[in-house]
Amino acid sequence: MIYLDHNATTPPAPEVIAAMLPVLSGLWANASSQHGPGQDAKRALGAARSTVARVLGCKPAEVIFTSGATEANHLAVRGLLAAAPPERRRVLFSSVEHAGHLRLARALAAEGVTVELIPVQPNGTLDLAAAQALIGPDVAAVSLMAANNETGALMPVAEVAALVQAFGARLHVDATQFIGKLPFHFSDWGADAVSLSAHKFQGPKGVGALLLRQGVALVPQIVGSQERGRRGGTENLAAIVGLASALDRLGDVTAEATRQAALRDGLEQGLVQALPDTHIWCRDVPRLPGTSYLRFGTVSVDVVLQRLDRLGVAASSGAACSSNGSEPSHVLTAMGVPADEALAAVRLSLGRTSAVEDVQYLLQNLPPLLAPLLQPDLMTIAP
Repeated sequence: MIYLDHNATTPPAPEVIAAMLPVLSGLWANASSQHGPGQDAKRALGAARSTVARVLGCKPAEVIFTSGATEANHLAVRGLLAAAPPERRRVLFSSVEHAGHLRLARALAAEGVTVELIPVQPNGTLDLAAAQALIGPDVAAVSLMAANNETGALMPVAEVAALVQAFGARLHVDATQFIGKLPFHFSDWGADAVSLSAHKFQGPKGVGALLLRQGVALVPQIVGSQERGRRGGTENLAAIVGLASALDRLGDVTAEATRQAALRDGLEQGLVQALPDTHIWCRDVPRLPGTSYLRFGTVSVDVVLQRLDRLGVAASSGAACSSNGSEPSHVLTAMGVPADEALAAVRLSLGRTSAVEDVQYLLQNLPPLLAPLLQPDLMTIAP
């Protein structure tokens, strides 16, 4: 199988699994216990926290371990809102946040919080002028992704941070797709809180972290004594060690990003050459090195994914399935893309396990399967 769905999840690295196994078998005691085994677990937890802090450029005390990015996102937004003064009851999200994060936005609105969405431009990047107009003294927090999970487009986080700071609000950044793919240091953006998830950079599922700048007030959403009282619950030590191991093995992120970008560019160039009706979104803006979001004319995404499956290629759709059937991607809709084009969207996301041979195989075998469909009367053919 050729795996081209790294934005969804990544295969755990062998070194990560090897780091976790001794913890599962020998460090299973509760890190809050005072006896010897508990203290051994506590030391392992501290070592993992120090590794995460060193790699990400923050202090160990600024690392809050969570069950993943979704929990980290909820903790950040709800926690910052609850800690804000009563005159700050407005929260802003970008209109292209992860679908799960926008569910949080809807939940807050249903609870009476004033929630507004910052629009994006047709090229997929945040509309800074609109952001500037929306951010004001009544804003508690702005939540913005660093890189879009569908298009790969990078967002102007530092510029938004400056706007947020000017009004004394807080900025939360969902860096789930960014960390592990591009160079990151906690101080780079000026954010108050940053979310991440281990399974996006070859770590285990079910573990993530919220980096919270020292001195920033946050009301815990799961009350307990762990994580300095900011997130209750017995720590998932094996997964936390796996997260730290995955970060520690990243090495030269810039070199790997350059390699993936070259693979992606070669794939896109080959597809456009073989299938001229190919359209690639966000190709002309800064984006994640391994993400290609495209359509082949308006051939249904179900058809394309079926052809890819025949070839043993794992990819994903840009459409979100609901009980009413397929709906256009909310990201493309926010960019002003017509529904028929959005329903043809396919995401090919490369990663550290992707190789030149994968790209060559796809370029040799996919165009012959799609070329006959790229005719006006066949582009929306059912699978």
